[in-house]
Amino acid sequence: MNQLMQGKKGIIFGVSNKRGIAYAIAKAINDAGGEIAFTYANEAMESRVRPLAEEMGSTFVEECDVTKEEHINNVFEKYAKQYDGLDFIIHSVAFANREDISGKFVDITLEGWNLAMHVSAYSLISITRAARPLLREKSSIIALTYLGGEKSVPNYNMMGVAKSALDSNVRYLAAELGPDQIRVNAISAGPIKTLAAKGISGFDILLKVNEARSPMKRNVTLEEVGNAGLYFASDLSTAVTGEIHHVDCGFHSIALCKEDAKIVGIEPH
Repeated sequence: MNQLMQGKKGIIFGVSNKRGIAYAIAKAINDAGGEIAFTYANEAMESRVRPLAEEMGSTFVEECDVTKEEHINNVFEKYAKQYDGLDFIIHSVAFANREDISGKFVDITLEGWNLAMHVSAYSLISITRAARPLLREKSSIIALTYLGGEKSVPNYNMMGVAKSALDSNVRYLAAELGPDQIRVNAISAGPIKTLAAKGISGFDILLKVNEARSPMKRNVTLEEVGNAGLYFASDLSTAVTGEIHHVDCGFHSIALCKEDAKIVGIEPH
């Protein structure tokens, strides 16, 4: 068994089921010998998260609504009683009202804006602040983002703006924590059939477009994103920080491809 993470301990925010990116990263880290503490958003989610944590041998499963500072502080206070330090944090928390994703961008309310920004972006700052005393040298903070934070993506709207703020948070936190050899990065995965993705209108079209236009002519797998998370959590990435790392079969790098010519009736050469 790969023991790349042997002796490493960390915490993950946002695992909710086996068909998600957060779970794929947690599994890759656990398979490599890492020890993971888990959180769940509310009582309704506990029954989903606890079995996943137990499956990975975790004895730490705590409630954490990331919009509540007292919840975040409580999690790390309890963590400190059980563990002697923190080697990695996985931030996989995001939320926006459905109407603020699939509706018209111009109709987003201030309440919807504030909620999405708080859960999806500001929470990275809150978590990092509370975790700071526990973070060891060479520790790693990893956030999950998406290309919709860099470019407009249909039916992503408010979540795209929140991801853009998250990306900026990564850069500023990386600059501030870098002197202490703490690195902060984000993984920008391509579209994957997860339960969370079902909330995006037209997601099946997004999958087909990504497959057709990406240089590798396919979509990324959960295992591939999990391995990227393992890389950032491990000592293999100790010189990498402030990075938005795309795991999308190269889709982010393409402006036009041969298939686009067919859309306007031109046969590509």
